[in-house]
Amino acid sequence: MKKGKRRKLLKFAAVCMAAATLLAAASCSGKIDTNLVSSEKGAEKIINLYSPMEKMDPDAENVARSAADLTVLMAEERLGVRLAYRTYTAESYQDKTYDEVALDRARNNMDDMYLLNPDVILTLGEEGLLMDLSELSCVENLRDVVKTANMVDGKLVAIPQEVVAYGLFVNKDMFDQYNLALPETPEDFLNCCKVFKENGIETPVGANRWWLETFVFAQAYADLYNGGNTEAEIAALNSGESKYSDYMRPGFEFLQELIDCGYIDAEKACISEAIEAERPDFLAQKTPIVMAYWGAANTETAYGSTDFEMQVIGFPSSRGQMPVMPMTGYAIGANAEHAEDALRALDVMLSDEALQVYAETNRVISPSKNVEVECVPALKPLNDKIQENIFVLGSNAGMKVEQWGNTCLIVRDLLNGATVDECMAAFDRLQEESISK
Repeated sequence: MKKGKRRKLLKFAAVCMAAATLLAAASCSGKIDTNLVSSEKGAEKIINLYSPMEKMDPDAENVARSAADLTVLMAEERLGVRLAYRTYTAESYQDKTYDEVALDRARNNMDDMYLLNPDVILTLGEEGLLMDLSELSCVENLRDVVKTANMVDGKLVAIPQEVVAYGLFVNKDMFDQYNLALPETPEDFLNCCKVFKENGIETPVGANRWWLETFVFAQAYADLYNGGNTEAEIAALNSGESKYSDYMRPGFEFLQELIDCGYIDAEKACISEAIEAERPDFLAQKTPIVMAYWGAANTETAYGSTDFEMQVIGFPSSRGQMPVMPMTGYAIGANAEHAEDALRALDVMLSDEALQVYAETNRVISPSKNVEVECVPALKPLNDKIQENIFVLGSNAGMKVEQWGNTCLIVRDLLNGATVDECMAAFDRLQEESISK
C-alpha cells in the first residue's frame, strides 16, 4: 500500500478508537503529567501503558474516573503496582497518528502494555512483538468471537474490555409513517430508500467517510461467520485459494447502487466526519437512516436523546439484519521490561469482576460471556442478534489482509469515483501482497 494511503488508514483507526474512548471517559479535573513518576512512589512496581487516555491522579479525592480507570485502580490496589500512562496527544506527536506512535513504541520496546487498534494488533502480532495471552485466567471466560478476532499465528495477542458493535440507527416513526418494515435484506433496504426518496426525502441515508464499510462487511461475510465453515473459509482466503474481492463485490455493487440512485450523497460523505455531518439531519427527522456504533445510542452528544422512536438494527444481508463488530484490545510487548507484573495486572483488569464494573459504567457489551448489562431500549434489536451469536467481524487478526482500515480506504475510492472493478483490483493487490510476505 502506498505510504499516503497507509497514513490515512492509521489515522482512521486512531479516530475510531478515540471516539469510543472519549465517550467512555468521565470528565474531571486534577490531571497530572502521567509521563512522570513521583519520587515518593519510587518503591512501587511501575507498569508502563501506552494509551490514548490520560490517567487521573490516583490520590485525588472525589474525582470521577472512566470505566477503564476503575479497572486499572482495581489492579493497582490488588497487586501493589502502579500503571503509568504514556499518553498520546496530537500536540506531542505533531503529524504522527496514534497508530504510528504505537508501532514505533512497541518495536522499540518502550512500554509494557498497549491499547491497540485492529490493524496494529495484526502487524505487531505477525512481527512476533506481542505476548501470547492464552494462559491468563480471564481467557476461559471470553466469548469465542473475542478470541477469534485477536488470534495471530495461533496466539491470542490482544483482549478488549468491550465488544464494539456497529448498526443502523433508524427513525422508526418515519418507517411507520410510510408503512415500511425495517429492512432485512439489501433488496428491502433499497426499496425503503426508494419509498423515502419518492416522498420527498432528499437523502435517505446519512453517511460519513469512515463507516460505509459496515454495509460491505455485512454482505461480504454473513455466510462466512454464520455458515459453520469459518475457519476453512479464512484459511482459503489466507492461502489465496479464495479471493477477498469475490466476497466484497456484492457489498460494493450495493453501495454503488445507493450512490447512483441518490440515496447516499457520495460527495458529502467523502468530506464528512463521523456523526458530526449526519447527526443534525437525523435528529431533525430529515434523514431516516444513519450508521454508528453501540455507544452512540447511550450518549446525548450523539444519538442518546431523540424526539422520535429510534431503533438500532443490523445491516442488511442475505441472512437478515447483521451487526458488524471490529475489535481493539490490550496487548503486552513480547519483550516487556515488566512483563510478569503487566500480565498479572491485565488479568485483574479483564477479570469478570472488573469487566462487570466496566460494562455497567459504560453500558456496553462485555468480552466475557459471564457479564451482561441491561441495554437501552433502542439497542435491543441489535443486542438480540448478538446474543444469538449472529454477527460478522469487521476486524479479524487471523486474516492476513487487515480488514477494517483497508476496506474503509477502498470504499473511500468508490465514493471518489473509482469503479467497482477498480476497487476489487485493489483487494486483489492487497491479497497478493499478503501471500508474498
